[in-house]
Amino acid sequence: MHRKSTIQPAIMKKVSSFHHLPPSRREHLLIYLFSGLCLLLIAACASQADNNQTTLTSADQSVRSRAWDFVQSMIDAAGKLGGSAIVGSLQGRWGDGVDREMALGFLREGLSRLGEHARQYNVPLLYEPLNRYETNVINNLADGVSLLQSLSSDNVKLLADLYHMNIEESDLAEALRSAGAAVGHVHFADSNRRPMGMGHTDVAPIAEALREMKYDGLVSAECLPYPTSEKAAEATIRAFKKYFR
Repeated sequence: MHRKSTIQPAIMKKVSSFHHLPPSRREHLLIYLFSGLCLLLIAACASQADNNQTTLTSADQSVRSRAWDFVQSMIDAAGKLGGSAIVGSLQGRWGDGVDREMALGFLREGLSRLGEHARQYNVPLLYEPLNRYETNVINNLADGVSLLQSLSSDNVKLLADLYHMNIEESDLAEALRSAGAAVGHVHFADSNRRPMGMGHTDVAPIAEALREMKYDGLVSAECLPYPTSEKAAEATIRAFKKYFR
């Protein structure tokens, strides 16, 4: 497989020029880069605004417009650096005067418009299905694929977050295989949102599924800084090396 080299954790892409440094110095730089990459991903993550009062599925057109503007600003910030913006919690919920079909219509409108805005940067917009406790719109990859197929833009991909998938999917590896080319990014976290290896996620079948899919996107950590930020970075680096190198 050139497969062994196609799955590129974001942090691993940054270290090819550090091999001349002593091992201890390389490790410190890896931890520094890991922290910096997490900050970059958070900066580009259009997940929350105004404590979730601004959403793409609000019944109020002015609120939806504000959400569009917010995500668009994230697309512009990330796109100039070659990164993608993420729509997660900003997708909102249905209820309070908005039924599920209305919410899906509003979400389709927003994602289609924003996906096209991201096209100018040659990056996709990333849409993240969330678990049932965070949204009631789209909770799993299969429904996410159906949503993407209904958009007027083909420039939106799924962000497959292993933490959310542990709650909603009966078989994580099979869910990834079924989603296939719709997956544009993977969030690497264990079942309890701690660094991989500190929960009960069986990573080997997931890594194998990504290889079988010939997935060539990024795998990035979105985990709690447990027990400390440095320890979380070290655990994640170990897991990256174990499963993707």
